[in-house]
Order: sequence, then C-alpha cells, then structure tokens
Amino acid sequence: MRKTTFLLPILVLIVVGALSAVFIVDERERALVLQFGRVIDVKEDPGLAFKIPVIQEVVTYDDRILGREVGPLEVTPLDDRRLVVDAFARYRITNVRQFREAVGVGGIPAAEARLDSILRSQIREVLGSVSSDDILSSDRATLMLRIRNAAIAEARGLGLEVIDVRLKRTDLPQANLEATFARMRAEREREAADEIARGEEAAQRVRAQADRTVVELVSDAQREAEIIRGEADALRNNIFAEAYGKDQEFFEFYRSLIAYQRSLKGDNSSMVMSPDSEFFNYLRSPTGASSDK
Repeated sequence: MRKTTFLLPILVLIVVGALSAVFIVDERERALVLQFGRVIDVKEDPGLAFKIPVIQEVVTYDDRILGREVGPLEVTPLDDRRLVVDAFARYRITNVRQFREAVGVGGIPAAEARLDSILRSQIREVLGSVSSDDILSSDRATLMLRIRNAAIAEARGLGLEVIDVRLKRTDLPQANLEATFARMRAEREREAADEIARGEEAAQRVRAQADRTVVELVSDAQREAEIIRGEADALRNNIFAEAYGKDQEFFEFYRSLIAYQRSLKGDNSSMVMSPDSEFFNYLRSPTGASSDK
C-alpha cells in the first residue's frame, strides 16, 4: 500500500512530462523550439515533434500567404501634384529563425509594423520619381512591380518574402480635390457663358436680319401701295376728266355736293356767308342747275 502511494505521483509526473515533451506541428505553420529564449531547432514538417519539458518551449508562426493593408499615404510625384495612395501587400514568412531573431517576441504585429515602414518608403520613392499621369495610367503595373522588387530586398532581412504589392486607390487630397472641382466648375461656367454669348450674338444677327427683312417688306409693300394708289388716282382723274368732258353741268353739280358734304360735316359746323354767294348756286335753284345758266 505504501509502495503504491509512493509510485502514483511518480507515474503522474512521468505522464505529464511525456505529454509536455510532445507537440504537434500543423501543416499551415512552422515551429521554433526555444531554450531560454535561444532558437534550438526549427520544425517545418507537419506532424509530431518533441522537446525537453520545462527547459524548452515552442513558438509557432503562420506559414500561409498573409495580407497587409497600407493605410492612406500622401505622395508627391515629379509634377508636384500631390496624391493620396492606398496599397496592400501579400507576404510570407520564409525563414522563421531569421524572423524570430529580427522581431523577437513581437511576432507578426512587430513584423507588419516594420513591413509598413518599408512599403511606405518604397511607395514614396518610386511614385516620387514619375509624374502623376504615369501613376494614373496603365504604367502603374510597372510601378507596382518596382515597389515590390525594392521591398523584397529590405524585407528579406526580416525573414519575409514580399509576394505582391498593389495600389488600390489613387486620389487627390481633399483640399486639392475641392480646388480641382472648383476649377472644373469655373471652366464649365466659362464655357457656358461663352456658349450663351455666342447664342445671344446669333440671336441678335437673326433678329437684325428679321428686322431688316420686315423693313424691306414693308417698304416694298408701301411702294407697291403708292404705285397702286397713284394708278388709282390717275384712273379716277381720267374718269373725272372724261365725265367732265361729257357733261360739264353734272360734273360741277357733283363737285358742289362734295363741297357741301365736306364743309357741313360735324354737329357744330357753321358758316357765315352771304345768301347770294356762289357756293349756294345749286341750293337756290329749284331744278338743281346753276343759277348762272
């Protein structure tokens, strides 16, 4: 009984020690065996692995391709036209030993902070060596390749491999964007004012031409009317002349009636003259003939 009581704790310690000496390396990870903070071994193959309990510890790192967003970054191309650029990178830990020595216990967050610094520096350097038109054109694929190749060399010291770098958004800063919109608005307003001015000028020409046409038509109509009126007056005078030649007495009688009509027109018409005036020759005659005959 005493022997069993003595052996049981020993067996428990042996089992716990054996279990703590075994660890599993996932196929998506790589493991480092550390002894007092120093790298003793690297486990890259998936499966079971062993370590010395208590003395050694295991740290694992993701072996998959990872992504990193690079926040908005303001760059100044050769033409001094400032741009705000968003980018992202894909990378992978290729040398876990070197990675551990470079970032220490900070792990992936510390590595990504240093990777951000590398990418930002290369983005500024590469995009600052070209014009904004090159950045906004199809040549940006070449620029992204240059940024990646430059970042690869620096990231290698961290045990990282930069696989790809992409520029997502390339815009003007907000202040420049508002100034650009204001300039575009002013340009469109100027073009609209020019179009309105040209339209008003064309309208003035049309109105002037229409007024000239009206004047010409009215003038022609008045000329034609005067000609017709003159011809009518001439015809009337001819008729009067013929009538006068045929019956002089009737012509004088007719002219006297016209004179009576014109002189006695109106409600307040009045004349003061002698009753034996020649004006009343036909009124004094009972037959309507001139009293002189």
